[in-house]
Amino acid sequence: MIAGHREVIDADLSGYFDSIPHAELMKSVARRVSDRHLLHLVKMWLEAPVEETDARGRRHRTTRNQDEGQGTPQGAPLSPLLSNLYMRRFILGWKQLGHERRLDAHIVNYADDFVICCRGSATEALTVMRDLLARLKLTVNESKTRWCRSPDEPFDFLGYTVGRCYWWKTGRAYIGVRPSAKKIRGLNREIHEQTGRQWLWLEPEEMVARLNRLLGGWANYFCLGAVTAAYRRVTAHVCDRLRQWLMRKYRVRGSGWSRFPDRYLYTDLGLLRLHRRPPSFSRA
Repeated sequence: MIAGHREVIDADLSGYFDSIPHAELMKSVARRVSDRHLLHLVKMWLEAPVEETDARGRRHRTTRNQDEGQGTPQGAPLSPLLSNLYMRRFILGWKQLGHERRLDAHIVNYADDFVICCRGSATEALTVMRDLLARLKLTVNESKTRWCRSPDEPFDFLGYTVGRCYWWKTGRAYIGVRPSAKKIRGLNREIHEQTGRQWLWLEPEEMVARLNRLLGGWANYFCLGAVTAAYRRVTAHVCDRLRQWLMRKYRVRGSGWSRFPDRYLYTDLGLLRLHRRPPSFSRA
């Protein structure tokens, strides 16, 4: 967060990848690529049919991007590059049109996820942002876009919650980051699915290896700021779910604590224990 800029516009775009206009995007690409054959290849790739799965699990091909002249295929290797390229038009427009200096409002972004840090100009900055995005044929998600005053009102950015934290030794307040509740719930949901009954055929070592990959990847990203509380919540959940999975697999009754204590999970099976620093593990 920029020092002194306590007003924050936590912005969200509606279907950004699906709404990028092809004509304007290709103009941005053409400013950097002169090879007409490569430009044609990019255009063909944008308009290529996409295979989708409906609610009933049936697959079908759609030419929506070609028909509507907008959208980049999500999950494709070129989409992040093109989406960043088009988002740069908004960032440069904000600066070149003088909004950054006039309003003392600064954009902090990663791809299409961005916040605007302001100092007493959030209302006007929000209006200008809507107008500029509309000119780029992008739509603001009004239900998820909000104005907040930090640190009294925390906001989420790139999976972290930015707001007031407290130093555990002294209780002193400071502005910091912590893994957002949404991301913690998302990880716990993945752990729950990974330890479902349909995976009882796995050996315990393979189950733990899968959980370790999941935990390690998550913790290597969420390793900044106040992570101790988040790690405790995740650790309690994964131990509980793994213990339940072992009880079902071996048809053990009771709580399972005596048969599968934490020491067994961590020492014998090698479950990854989350620490303050990014973990490293040798088990596959």
